[in-house]
Amino acid sequence: MQEGTPAFLGMVKITAAITAHKNAGLPYIVYLRHPTTGGVLASWGSLGHFTAAEPGALVGFLGPRVYEALHGERFPEGVQTSENLYRKGLIDAVIPVEQVGTVARMVLEVLMVARDVPAAQENLPPDDVADVPAWESIQRSRRAERPGIRELLKHGADIVIPLRGTGVGERDDTILMCLARFGSTSALVIGHDRRHQSSTSALGPAGLRAARRGMRLADELRLPVVSVIDTPGAQLTPAAEEGGLAAEIARCLSDLVGLKAPTLCLMIGQGSGGGALALLPADRVVAAEHAWLSPLPPEGAAAILHRDTSHAADVAEAQMVAARHLLRLGIVDRVVSEPVDPSDAPHEFCRRMARVLQHEIEGLKRMEPDKRLAARMSRYDALG
Repeated sequence: MQEGTPAFLGMVKITAAITAHKNAGLPYIVYLRHPTTGGVLASWGSLGHFTAAEPGALVGFLGPRVYEALHGERFPEGVQTSENLYRKGLIDAVIPVEQVGTVARMVLEVLMVARDVPAAQENLPPDDVADVPAWESIQRSRRAERPGIRELLKHGADIVIPLRGTGVGERDDTILMCLARFGSTSALVIGHDRRHQSSTSALGPAGLRAARRGMRLADELRLPVVSVIDTPGAQLTPAAEEGGLAAEIARCLSDLVGLKAPTLCLMIGQGSGGGALALLPADRVVAAEHAWLSPLPPEGAAAILHRDTSHAADVAEAQMVAARHLLRLGIVDRVVSEPVDPSDAPHEFCRRMARVLQHEIEGLKRMEPDKRLAARMSRYDALG
């Protein structure tokens, strides 16, 4: 402010430098201290791949004193705080100053290992899968104790750095997003969080916008993307319609199909409707034995076809929704068996899924990018 308009235009110069840095595929981490306002927040302070802030810090575009002078009243309390920005999905974390070094080191460990030469790849033969009715798989996938994305990360990943929200003031806890390292493999993980999905809390447009933020970060960081499908379905509400749910599903599909980074989809539970399909397109698709994918919950499909829900099991079988069906159709590339119900042995299930995840990503990293992208584009053309 003191230097006037010439200094004001320095925001453009700084932003251009950061953009060039990010275009080179280099990580950019931001830590906002007290206070961070004005041009700093409107340039380099808001461009991080990972952004954290000091607890209790004043963080905002408008200086409170300016607002009071112009409007004759104080700016509302609690708006321009680190904690509020975190709640709104504008920053990824609120961490004390003394933890900044530790967190930054963890972020860089995840991001830089992705640049390493792929590790030697072990042979991983396909699992034997039992020929059980689709309805049995659906019932198993709905068990409350079945592990989801949180358990997969807890038991299968070495480092997990949570990311939060869309970065533009929205968050939806039905989508979990993070930077993660699995042994010698790193990825940006995006998935449905079964812990926050219920009859009153379902995936909405903001969740898919958060997922798309993750896809953009992965593209900038040249980091593999792992999408995790585990959802009973997206919101079916007026708010979801007005919020652009259908458009966000379409944009997720478009973004995933076109990502330059290697992509892997893990189907670990329920896979109902457009909310599941939005995270499906990938170079490789791996399904747990009792995962499934359907345009509607089988009960809903039965209601349309038979005007009741008693035929749900028959409809599920006829529509070929189970993982074993999807493997035969070429929609899924590998099925991971469940010799013990994951609800009873979550550690074993998550470790096995993580092992397959690492194996598949290492294989994708060995492929020539042009050939990998061409194969991704053609795989859905081959479906009848």
